[in-house]
Amino acid sequence: MLRTLARETLRAGTATCFSLGHRAGLVAVDPAPVQFVIEPQDWAIRRVGESVRDGANAARPGTVATTTEPLRIFDRIVHFGSQYMWLAWRRHMARSNRYVTSFLHGKPEDGPDVARHIKEFLASVPDLARIVASNGIVEQRLRAWGVPTEKLVRIPLGVDTRLFVPVDPAARAAARLRFGVPEGHVCIGSFQKDGVGWGDGMEPKLIKGPDLFVEAIAQIHRQQPVFVLLTGPARGYVKQGLERHGVPYRHEYLDDYHGLTACYHALDLYLMTSREEGGPLAIMESMASGTPVVSTRVGMGPDLIVDGVTGGLVDIDADALAAGALTLLARGDLEPLVAAAREAVMVADWRRIAEQHLELVYRPLL
Repeated sequence: MLRTLARETLRAGTATCFSLGHRAGLVAVDPAPVQFVIEPQDWAIRRVGESVRDGANAARPGTVATTTEPLRIFDRIVHFGSQYMWLAWRRHMARSNRYVTSFLHGKPEDGPDVARHIKEFLASVPDLARIVASNGIVEQRLRAWGVPTEKLVRIPLGVDTRLFVPVDPAARAAARLRFGVPEGHVCIGSFQKDGVGWGDGMEPKLIKGPDLFVEAIAQIHRQQPVFVLLTGPARGYVKQGLERHGVPYRHEYLDDYHGLTACYHALDLYLMTSREEGGPLAIMESMASGTPVVSTRVGMGPDLIVDGVTGGLVDIDADALAAGALTLLARGDLEPLVAAAREAVMVADWRRIAEQHLELVYRPLL
């Protein structure tokens, strides 16, 4: 009965909609034909969903809405922001929907829990209309696992290239002053969540490479003075490691995502040390902001970075990360690299990414 009433609710006018919804104990669903399921936390999946929503609606108003409560949805295209969310909700969802999920990252070698998750995901593929891979590594992996080509779409994560922009030397000096970067120190950034849970983060989330970050920074610090700027939750393991090696740092937990722009402008280098990634957003934000980045060969790193041309691309190894960072920092003129990185990352501007979601994922299913 609830499902029947919900379908009537979606097809009814506003007054009838609320009447039927109250009778069934439901809340009215946004009438947009595409519902993008995001996390309640203000972190990457939420930002991706909201950016796709805003970009898609700018091109085709009323097409996409975001929600954290997918159980209320019937007769819609439902896009889950990650494969983990899809698997958590799928058994409770209405059969009248068509389903899409983004597959961000993961491989059986990451551990037994991830291996079980991937096995369950592959079993769920018949229930999915489209699977969005965020990078070439994941796309090739899904093909090798037997995901049908007609269901697979590769669309990068995106970046707001109007928000993240290069600034002049005076603005960079102001940002360094704001965050207390000592004179004569190289400022290296890490703006991610790399601890388990949402607390202090003393247990490292090793897939994000916090141990590699600490060791690489220690090696760089032995060559020249380093100051580390951190943002994001659960950074306790990294902070403890930096203290152990005598590396000064500042951890700035931001309430407003827009505040990240000043953080990037304070940096001499962004260091991305993950062992597995879907993006991350930080690679693109750095490149758009005019901040050189050195990344491990994971996620979107190989898709966007040409080693020595648009950034540094290295093996998943602390020695390689330190060497890559020192090589980049030793270059006298980084302006050509910074300009090339900005040009390269424009392919991931959110306006283009939203358009690709519309044309390659949603429009064929509408």
